[in-house]
Amino acid sequence: MKSRVLIVDDDAGLCGMLAERLSHRNFEVSTCTSALRALDLLSAGFFEAVVTDVKMPGMNGISLCERIATNRCDVPVIVITAFGDFETAIGALRAGAFDFLNKPFELDELEMRLRRACQYRALQAEVVRLRQVVSGEPGPGEPLGESEAMARVRGLVAKVAASEAPVLINGETGTGKELVARAVHRQSARRDSPFVVVDCGAIPHALLESELFGHARGAFTDARGERRGLFLSANGGTIFLDEVGELPLELQPKLLRVLQQQVLRPVGSDTECAFDARVVAATNRDLEALVEEGRFRRDLYFRLDVLHVKLPPLRARGTDVLLLAQHFLARTAQRSGKPVTGLSGAVAERLVTYSWPGNVRELQNCIERAVALADYSELVVEDLPERIQSYRSDDVIVASHDPQELMPLHEVERRYILRVLEAVGGRRLDAARVLGLDRKTLYRKLESYAARAAESTARRA
Repeated sequence: MKSRVLIVDDDAGLCGMLAERLSHRNFEVSTCTSALRALDLLSAGFFEAVVTDVKMPGMNGISLCERIATNRCDVPVIVITAFGDFETAIGALRAGAFDFLNKPFELDELEMRLRRACQYRALQAEVVRLRQVVSGEPGPGEPLGESEAMARVRGLVAKVAASEAPVLINGETGTGKELVARAVHRQSARRDSPFVVVDCGAIPHALLESELFGHARGAFTDARGERRGLFLSANGGTIFLDEVGELPLELQPKLLRVLQQQVLRPVGSDTECAFDARVVAATNRDLEALVEEGRFRRDLYFRLDVLHVKLPPLRARGTDVLLLAQHFLARTAQRSGKPVTGLSGAVAERLVTYSWPGNVRELQNCIERAVALADYSELVVEDLPERIQSYRSDDVIVASHDPQELMPLHEVERRYILRVLEAVGGRRLDAARVLGLDRKTLYRKLESYAARAAESTARRA
């Protein structure tokens, strides 16, 4: 895979020449003509090395090097200096430069120093990774959990990461789909290349095609320049299509062609661009049901669902909820400076009993709130949100002899249907098959349950 480098020089002609020649030597080169623009590019994208001239209008190359060393110390910088200007070269090294190169220079010399810089960066990343493995601590953002369900997920992620095939991650909202996508990327051969996130549900449909595939100058109103697009920004790495079930139907055939052909055409352009990015998609929707309803293309579904990772909801992970709660508590207490160290027995009981419809994200918010309100070294029940303090399980009672504990048949049916739906991970088609119901009948029942719950909430308010 090509190494991504950034060339910074106020001579646009030199930038263009270096970009063209280095591109033939297995580099992917971006250029800019000012240090401030370079900082913007570094904050928005992934680069393995930077080459900068010293003398530029505004911020010079030495100051740029200092800023990068402070804020992006993982990116090595090569500073270009005038021949024999030893004071500048020494200043560059003091500013944190990885290396310096005298003008005039040969392209072979620049290539050699760039490769050394990229190898140095890769070694740094490998040392950090191995240190985490030896210490036994999970990496930043690594999915936590000791349950069998999470052990299966981690084993599957390791196998999936070794492949280049598309991956579809399915799970309820808040189960950590992006964390798993990042774990797949980190454990893959693409780990040192970009990981680009696209929230398909948050980008307006009118802009989504341009965001994904880029656009040419003048393609539409306000398109004053070319836009690279997120697929090309992920070149060499991984593109994560979050909430892929929200893709508009009219865009789906274009995405299918891009995935099949590994080429794309920016909006308003006559030129196709090849790209090399692995696709990982995620959804909390039942894509099979969307296919049956005609709201998602069957061929695109099969193209995305080559490798499948199903995330368990938090309520199916046993005492993982306590492990995660302690993790969030320690992190929140350290950040806020509060001497809260653990959970009381009563809090642990509530946390294990609660159904966690918002999953890990809801648990994290709950613990952060509890730590903020805590008056003791342990969290107590009164620190928890009211919904968790007063929660009662929806278990169906069928063995009681107390008439007050028995319930009407329609309530038994409601609870059983919801329990089956929970057991199959919210997939309505699977639930309908288990229950022996027609899909439309199940949908009507679920809509009536939701309507009754809304009315009950309104009455309590």
